[in-house]
Amino acid sequence: MPASSLCDAHNNCAEKCFKYIKQDDWVTSGKLGSREAVLVFRTNILNPKTRKTLLETTPEQVKLKNVEATSTQSGVVLEKAMSSAICKTNATIGQAYVSVEKSPNSNDLRNPVKKLHGSFSSCDTSVSSDGDETVQYNEKKPRVQQKNRNAAIVEIEVNLNKESGYNSIPATQFNTGSNTSEEDQEASSEEDKECGINMPAHQLQITYKFIQTETKLLRKIFNVHGLTEVQGESNFNLLWTGVHMKLDTLRNLALYQRVNHFPRSYELTRKDRLYKNIERMQHLRGMKHFDIVPQSFILPLESRDLLFAHNKHRGPWIVKPAASSRGRGIFIVNSPDQIPQDEQVLVSKYIVDPLCIDGHKCDLRVYVLVTSFDPLIIYLYEEGIVRLATVRYDRNADNLWNPCMHLCNYSINKYHSDYIRSSDAQDEDVGHKWTLSALLRHLKLQGCDTHLLMLNIEDLIIKAVLACAQTIISACRMFVPNANNCFELYGFDILIDNTLKPWLLEVNLSPSMGVDSPLDTKVKACLVTDLLTCVGIPAFSPEMRSHYNSKSSQIRSSSCHRQVDTTESGIAIRSTKTKKKTFGLIQLTQEEQRILRSARLQYSRRGGFVRIFPTDDTMQRYGHFLDSANGIPISTPNVQGQTFQTLVTQHNYNQMLHSNLYCLGSRSLKDDNCQENRIRQYERALETDSEIPFLKKQIVEKCEEEGRRLRKQLLKKIGSGSTLTHFQARQTFSLYLESVLRRLTQDPKDSHEKIILKFLNRYGGGVKPPVLFRNTLNVSKARSAMVAKLLGDFLELYKRDTEAYVDSFDHFGMIPTSAYSLFLIHAQESDLEAVLTHHTNVTGIMPFLYNRCGLSVPPTPPIPSGLHGFLRALPAMVSASGFSRDVSKYDGYFKSCDKNLEDVHDISLRSRSTRDFK
Repeated sequence: MPASSLCDAHNNCAEKCFKYIKQDDWVTSGKLGSREAVLVFRTNILNPKTRKTLLETTPEQVKLKNVEATSTQSGVVLEKAMSSAICKTNATIGQAYVSVEKSPNSNDLRNPVKKLHGSFSSCDTSVSSDGDETVQYNEKKPRVQQKNRNAAIVEIEVNLNKESGYNSIPATQFNTGSNTSEEDQEASSEEDKECGINMPAHQLQITYKFIQTETKLLRKIFNVHGLTEVQGESNFNLLWTGVHMKLDTLRNLALYQRVNHFPRSYELTRKDRLYKNIERMQHLRGMKHFDIVPQSFILPLESRDLLFAHNKHRGPWIVKPAASSRGRGIFIVNSPDQIPQDEQVLVSKYIVDPLCIDGHKCDLRVYVLVTSFDPLIIYLYEEGIVRLATVRYDRNADNLWNPCMHLCNYSINKYHSDYIRSSDAQDEDVGHKWTLSALLRHLKLQGCDTHLLMLNIEDLIIKAVLACAQTIISACRMFVPNANNCFELYGFDILIDNTLKPWLLEVNLSPSMGVDSPLDTKVKACLVTDLLTCVGIPAFSPEMRSHYNSKSSQIRSSSCHRQVDTTESGIAIRSTKTKKKTFGLIQLTQEEQRILRSARLQYSRRGGFVRIFPTDDTMQRYGHFLDSANGIPISTPNVQGQTFQTLVTQHNYNQMLHSNLYCLGSRSLKDDNCQENRIRQYERALETDSEIPFLKKQIVEKCEEEGRRLRKQLLKKIGSGSTLTHFQARQTFSLYLESVLRRLTQDPKDSHEKIILKFLNRYGGGVKPPVLFRNTLNVSKARSAMVAKLLGDFLELYKRDTEAYVDSFDHFGMIPTSAYSLFLIHAQESDLEAVLTHHTNVTGIMPFLYNRCGLSVPPTPPIPSGLHGFLRALPAMVSASGFSRDVSKYDGYFKSCDKNLEDVHDISLRSRSTRDFK
């Protein structure tokens, strides 16, 4: 069936599909049914008021339709009324959208109500750091000020993803039971799906699929826009995964399918590979051009080089596992002999003079979108996140152990009792998480050159991508069948020193989309919607998808497709548009026309993304890093003439794209992303056309009396022979540890840290404790936060494993599921501890730690009576030989936890003699 007939068939049914919504509001870049048409995503649909207006339109139209059937004379009046209702709905949701065909440079997809200056998606109103309303904190907390707060954000529930476990939950809020969270999730999901039914994506049966990723915010955005989740292997339009793609999945992608990763992205996201790629460019192109990462070494292979560098320039070193995230396993040492030699780690020179805000160290999380590697197209989102450490920065060597002082990761600092969350989306410089624009305005008021700072950050991002692009391009040509199948959102972690020089710390494969504050919700919701609109999810009908899925019409290889277009065309084709408008390159092949048109359409719907490559000066600044024949970034001395030239016909899409966008002949269509406009957009506060609601996770009101009553019943049943299932036991143990974790974060003077550390150390697994934990003398908030971080990481893995234990029915001799779920809702920590203790003493088994009985299972230890007796006996429940102890090498560093106060005091005196690092 030809594509034209498919388009005609789809256009004929368009009126039936979109009775309630104007399709131009939610489809752009082409008419519905055309190959270029893509979906539009907006944040205003997340607002319940907007959704209510949309939903209320349906019954009104149905009523009008029924009246029309009974009275033919009032047809004209009813038609006007229906048109008025539709226009009213569109005015609230989408407003009059200007088609790309009419205005190719328009950028009003996020806020179509008003045209913004310079086609920016942010409004011209900046949030000043001076103002009438001031929020003061004590000396240990950041001092922040805010002006012109907007109205309170409408609150609805944005459930946090269960994959992240406790890590996305504030320290003061915990899940009280799986049933409650599932009910809340279902209620929210039903409301979102009810709204999505009226969207074009639902009528077109556009689908998405998740694989090992945070889902709550993404799922909410997808559902309200009409996308449907599927579980099939290939039946999807959009695949969003938190891990690297399987090659078989990539090979079989259809033209209309999109995935959020490129093959071999680990060349950029693994810490060791990233550094080695940049180091290779330093040797090939000069250190002065690629001085963007601190001096680093990969241990144990480069131990001698590290010792030589340390003897030459002494100072602290930061140790990071090669493939980890969220600050896990990171610690700082003053000497290389403190680093274990039996694990591959990346050791980098610690930057001792970082930029501080009110004495607190900070770093940046900026979001980088790469839509193509050949040609290279890079976008930087206009807004980022600034993360502040909770403890004031101190260069004293005695404080190297403190991650809440030296690491700015949110996953670490959120456990500190002094951590401050912004409660208003408009408070962008409040607490320990700011926006990038707020930081730039703060620095500008202090007389700093923010223009040069952002240009250096752009330069850092481009050079990091250039250093890794060669391998990724090679993989795309081998495994990706169509040029637009893949896109990638990277999370760049950047540290700024006190001279305003940016340093690249790491690149995250799948930056976190979890939200725990209104500020997070605003930034990440706008980021996701702008990302999806910019990338372009094709608005293909099921008939069109079945056509492109057929083997006869599916393009199998992007490289072959490009080679055929280049060789078989013989004479380059000149389009009608080329005749009307003169470009830098007059003759363009079909593939070059497709690339140029795709880049322009993509730029027209970029939303809050700023294109930093290509720009008007990129070829002048980075052209000497690219091969002159094929435009591929050269990262190895012998690549020319061996790899790309022998496999693919010569082309230079980077030069072609730059010439047609920015050369003198194409001045009439020149993009507006000059330096001044880009910097102005970075410094503007992120604004949307609708408030994005946020509500912290609600806690079910617990009844202590009901909890005690249910506890007595359960203890009686356990005493009479009933037992807990594996799932019930693990649920109880998980909630019990959450209660311990809550006490640990709320009360820094808690005395159970040694017990928790001993348990985690014996249990092993993926928990990586900090090596220099022994340097602490007294219990402190930072030490409690560090132990809480380890316990939180353990709980995340534990909950993930618990998902495999599901009770589909009530087992004989087991406690009924409904009764036990009710107990979990009302149970306090003491109730959970009593049930675990009694069940362990009576049955003599520990199903919350072991799947079955065996030789490796230790005997049940005696549990002391009284409060917290179960917790004190917990370390003895773990067999040192029964688990794979990945952290056994750290045992020596934890022996000091069991020593008396005099020994610890001696250690402290020796550490005080260490002089400050310089």
